[in-house]
Amino acid sequence: MKRTACSIAVAGLLYAASGNTQSIEALKQLSVDELLNVQVTSVSKRSESLSDAPASIFVISADDIRRSGVTTLAEALRMAPNLDVARIDSVQYAISARGFNNAVGNKLLVMIDGRTIYTPLFSGVFWDQQDVLLQDVERIEVISGPGATLWGANAVNGVINVITRSAAETTDAVLVATAGQHESGGAFRLGSSRDDAAFRVYGKYSKFDNTFRADGGANPDTWSRGQAGFRADWSRETDQITVQGDAYDGHSGSREGYGGLDLDEVSISGFNVLGRWSRRLAGGSDMQLQMYVDHSERHDDLFYGPTADIVDLDFQHSIPGQRHTVLWGGGYRYGKDDIEPGFVTLFVPDSRSMEWGNLFVQDDVHLTPKLQATLGLKLESNDYTGLEYLPNLRLAWKVTDSSLLWGSLSRAVRAPARYDRDVRFPGFPPYYVVGGPHFESEVANVAEIGYRAQPFDSLGVSVTSFLHRWDKLRSGSALPVEISNDIEGDVYGVEAWLNYRPLDFWSVSAGGTWLQEKLHLDSGSQDPVGVDNPTLRNDPDYYWTLRSSFDLTRTVQLDLWLYSVGELPAPRVPSYTELELRLAWTLLDHVELSIVGRNLLHDSHPEYGDELSRSEIERTAYGQVRWQF
Repeated sequence: MKRTACSIAVAGLLYAASGNTQSIEALKQLSVDELLNVQVTSVSKRSESLSDAPASIFVISADDIRRSGVTTLAEALRMAPNLDVARIDSVQYAISARGFNNAVGNKLLVMIDGRTIYTPLFSGVFWDQQDVLLQDVERIEVISGPGATLWGANAVNGVINVITRSAAETTDAVLVATAGQHESGGAFRLGSSRDDAAFRVYGKYSKFDNTFRADGGANPDTWSRGQAGFRADWSRETDQITVQGDAYDGHSGSREGYGGLDLDEVSISGFNVLGRWSRRLAGGSDMQLQMYVDHSERHDDLFYGPTADIVDLDFQHSIPGQRHTVLWGGGYRYGKDDIEPGFVTLFVPDSRSMEWGNLFVQDDVHLTPKLQATLGLKLESNDYTGLEYLPNLRLAWKVTDSSLLWGSLSRAVRAPARYDRDVRFPGFPPYYVVGGPHFESEVANVAEIGYRAQPFDSLGVSVTSFLHRWDKLRSGSALPVEISNDIEGDVYGVEAWLNYRPLDFWSVSAGGTWLQEKLHLDSGSQDPVGVDNPTLRNDPDYYWTLRSSFDLTRTVQLDLWLYSVGELPAPRVPSYTELELRLAWTLLDHVELSIVGRNLLHDSHPEYGDELSRSEIERTAYGQVRWQF
């Protein structure tokens, strides 16, 4: 009741204070033709039209995010039909593409404005530590399939690149408030520009209530998190400079006496600063130099407490020609961590410094006016396995002006992380699982063929079939289990989606992925667990999504979102289908009020984890107020 009253009061104040005529309605949904001509950068590390990108790429636009009503980056990713998104508890997620989804997923590269956010601890993402101000996101490019030639090891099953708008595009002010049954929060952004420079600052706070198990017991996963940041951009005739940074702090509720253990709360904190300089050179070439530092801390008495520092330097140079466009570059990355042991997990040694280096070259060759070949190679070194080679060959045939047929052959690897070499379970002897001192990189040889077309002005489609032939996947041997590379096999499937706008006021987006995994142990393996290992993968055979957006009037919008996920095999999680709804009103052009209902088809459902301890994701509703002036 108090939250509802607060939401109404805030809405009333914002309505009364409004006096600016900048319109939220200006954030109208892109037409299908405009969507296919959106410029993307994650496929080739250069700007190109989505319709010409030879890869399985789905773009989540700023308008998609706004009209979905989601409040976190992880939930926004659920809109991509080529991603499997499973919510573990109030703030933790398992997210993957093309299989191998688990709580410590390690085959998906995630970036925010070019800054890699996976932890070297297990080559995955702590999703409770990563967030952005969603109102500043320009688009999210989701590539399923390998991107290792340009982005390096761990870009095996896909690449997610979250791209925020420049400071020059955000010189207005935005206030957002959310209040509901299980979460609440608020955010602001202020921007300004002068001459050739622009600057913005933002802050946000979120609070999530705890989840419950199927037996009605409460999980100790309440969560509070604050984050603030800035971005500054300077642009002149030939130069562009960006400096941006974020700082965050968060913690769970008390876990005192949870499971018979005396555990402190989980706490996180960190900051990052990124600088990027781009210059257009004589002859049409261009270069970019980027550097960032990232500091993160996590304290969890149950699992582990890593403190990590990363410094990353990246350079690239693009040289256009009549038939060839050559892109080359290199990078260096340094990481240092200190890991406090938990009750469950210990790392030996508890502190380690690591270095990574890479050189790459890629050539886009126009064989004919309609046929283009892309040949690329990256050489990447790491402290565990030395030099890895990551080649890529792509062919793209522009069948017509509005259709593209493409195919690719790639080699990608998931390089070892601390989890593979240095881990011990439990956090005290005797150990039942130990890291493998000779653990090698997991290797995927990948073949893809895809088709993207706009057969009508109102319809765009994309279909991709893929085969990942895996070798040296993570497994175990004997007892105590030593982590090794004894699993191989194939993962194959089809992913497809469409955008359809039958009427000016109605648009539809639909898509899904169908996946098959045929994995087996190497002959002679002593793995006591086998391929049905939740630390390796727990994937559904399918997942699909259907979104329908209506502009009922000039000021009223209705959005419906239906999605479905197949059964998970081990540990078993039943399949589920859920519906989400958003109804929004625009007041005086720049105040938007919305009501969001989530998981409307069931009182609750699980998405991931063991039956006895997993969280039930409940039906929920909340209100949002957005004031843009």
